[in-house]
Amino acid sequence: MKPRKSFLTPPRQLSVLRRRSLRTMAAWPAAVRGMVWMVLGGVLFSVMNALSRQLSLQLDDQLVLFLRYLFGLLVILPWVFRQGWRSYKPVNMVGQFWRGGVHTLGCVLWFAALPHMPLADTTAIGFTGPIFIMLGAAWFLGEPMRQDRWIAAFIGFAGVMVVVLPKMSGDGGWFNLVMLASSPVFAASFLITKALTRYEKPGVIVLWQALTVTLLSSPMAWFHWQMPTPLQWLAFAATGVLGTVAHYCLTRAFALSDISATQSLRFLDLVWASLLGWLIFGDVPSRSTWLGAFVILWATVWIARRESRRRITVPD
Repeated sequence: MKPRKSFLTPPRQLSVLRRRSLRTMAAWPAAVRGMVWMVLGGVLFSVMNALSRQLSLQLDDQLVLFLRYLFGLLVILPWVFRQGWRSYKPVNMVGQFWRGGVHTLGCVLWFAALPHMPLADTTAIGFTGPIFIMLGAAWFLGEPMRQDRWIAAFIGFAGVMVVVLPKMSGDGGWFNLVMLASSPVFAASFLITKALTRYEKPGVIVLWQALTVTLLSSPMAWFHWQMPTPLQWLAFAATGVLGTVAHYCLTRAFALSDISATQSLRFLDLVWASLLGWLIFGDVPSRSTWLGAFVILWATVWIARRESRRRITVPD
């Protein structure tokens, strides 16, 4: 007797499960959905960073940057062809290229330091991003810089010193400063992203970031070209998928909730990075890394909560 077939075929079952999951998630408050997108993006970024570090240990870092975003662009193109280019035409073309240029600069610095640092240190220094975002919002968007914001900024930078200073000895110590220099640049990119989400769809922002960074990083890749092996090509394809989906998650998180509301979840990124660094590279995070990361995160969460209470108590 032939086995009885399921009422739904596997593709149909997956489609039904996806629709049910989306309906369930849609019933959650916007802030909760934003946090879920933020956590998912953090996991994907951690896996992508581990793959990128492995590739940057084998190939030139600027070549890795170019191919990572090239494959990210290739991942998006099937949806662009299916829905048509008009669906992905940006409202603000200049804003998209400004964001792409700023993000490319941050990536150049980040990828230059990546092969010389443990993943946990890279993630801990990345926790300074919200502090730079806060400062950038005050300087470029005209938001008031209150006393508690200055306090949070100084505490955050003290945490950075806890992470960076013990590792400054030796030839590779200055790469910690290179990695730190990428944080304010990425903060500027995120501020532009937040502004673009007011009138651009998340898919449009993700596509044009991949396109602009690929274009702007191609000259550096040309001068440092090395032919990757088949396994390395496969790894680049994986980073393209992971990075594109992670950026989409981040964009969805920004569109659903305030940036400050999601920052308390950033500490989980250090957990994922430490685990992957130990499994793949044998890196064990130092006490100064954990202590500095805790100080930076404490400052971030403290100011985020004060900002949340301020928005509630102060009338529009």
